[in-house]
Amino acid sequence: MNQDLWLRIHGGVTHFPIVLLFVSVILDGIGLCWMDKTARRGLHAAAGICASIATLACFAAVASGLLISRWKTLGTGSLLRHHLYVWPGFAMAVALMTWRLTMRGSASSRAFLFYLGGMGVASLLMFGAGYWGGEMVLAGELGR
Repeated sequence: MNQDLWLRIHGGVTHFPIVLLFVSVILDGIGLCWMDKTARRGLHAAAGICASIATLACFAAVASGLLISRWKTLGTGSLLRHHLYVWPGFAMAVALMTWRLTMRGSASSRAFLFYLGGMGVASLLMFGAGYWGGEMVLAGELGR
């Protein structure tokens, strides 16, 4: 397939999980502070759905990114910096989402705070990956 097509696909599928992961962290954080139990459950449910969709969409972003980079899992320059953020963020999101789906609301408060902190870190890592991805686009380094 055409390299430009993969660049467009990658650009399209990366923004969605970055934002949804961040939104899930915000919704879970608000849910921790909300007094009404029904609203709190709704916020946590919405956060779980956002995190699930974001994690699934990350697989499409990673696959298209690997196609663009010709299967380089690290690279050099901006690609290296991009991947130093992508891989830990992706691994954390997948591991934590797997844990959340396995626990199904039966986790202790302390365990859930650990999950929320980890997802916050994963979200920040995804923002960092997005920054370095943008640097590659601006520098014209993609598709070489």
